[in-house]
Amino acid sequence: MKTVLVSIGFSNVISASRIVAIVNPGSSPIRKLREEAKNKGKLIDATEGKKTRSIIVTDSDHIVLSALQVETITQRISESK
Repeated sequence: MKTVLVSIGFSNVISASRIVAIVNPGSSPIRKLREEAKNKGKLIDATEGKKTRSIIVTDSDHIVLSALQVETITQRISESK
């Protein structure tokens, strides 16, 4: 089985098969999800200090912050398949 890695910006990659959702960071429930992940030690910040433009939820309950737009990551996943 071939593992598809998707670039999420700044030379960071994530396995496409582990992604459950890619969401915008603006809503209140997503901010709560982000805070809970931080408290549990399951928050991964891949923004390199830039503004968070998308939040990736994985099947292992990790939350990955990215500086790329949701549409950009979605397009990269589509192109890699």
